Amino acid sequence: MPVIFAAHGAPVLLDDTVWMGELAAWAAAMPKPESILMVSAHWEERPPALAATRTVPLVYDFYGFPEHYYRTRYPAPGAPGLAARVRDLLRSRGIAHTEEPERGLDHGAYVPLVAMYPKADVPVLQVSMPRLDPQELFALGRALAPLRDEGVLVFGSGFLTHNMRYAFRPGMPEWAKEFDAWAADALARFDVDALLDFRRRAPAAQTALPTWEHYAPVLVAAGAVAGSPLAPTFPITGWWMDGAFTKRSVQFG
Repeated sequence: MPVIFAAHGAPVLLDDTVWMGELAAWAAAMPKPESILMVSAHWEERPPALAATRTVPLVYDFYGFPEHYYRTRYPAPGAPGLAARVRDLLRSRGIAHTEEPERGLDHGAYVPLVAMYPKADVPVLQVSMPRLDPQELFALGRALAPLRDEGVLVFGSGFLTHNMRYAFRPGMPEWAKEFDAWAADALARFDVDALLDFRRRAPAAQTALPTWEHYAPVLVAAGAVAGSPLAPTFPITGWWMDGAFTKRSVQFG
């Protein structure tokens, strides 16, 4: 399987027919996974935690949205077998882990899945990011790398730029274009050192990512292909909210 990083939007993505169509077309162009391991920008817990291995209610981790967004359902099957395999992989790397057996998928996980696998017929397991440390995130990805050969789609979900202060402001901000271009180049060259050290090397990093939890899942995805880097492609590009967010998504392999 490839390894992917998707810009996941927000609950309102569910009403964006163009973006939903792009995500659906992307999924259709890939082999259908046996299961999905999801790493979302919206779950950080140390040590890495494994979420529910059975179908449980979603986590509506947003506020002030119209009521219908809280009625979204995504009853994907649990993935206990994948959870057992992930535990083994983490142990083999000396990475401690914990369990959150009642935690459902958050919006960073289920929103893109509604578009990509709308039948909710692929088992899904979510794992937390241990903390916002680039090396630790990359190491988590390295531990998960064998899953690629076992039919598992390792799926990072976030945003390469994320600054709510600029949402809906008119005009394309230059900082967004600069950071997006830098990220595309670093990913295309698989420059791991640059990706890990983005806060010092990338132009406008502090503006593009005042906090960087949305960037973090791309480091997990990069870790999952390190050692045998696969040439990346960018199945979805473009802009959202007048350029405050790049839609750039990445597929390795």
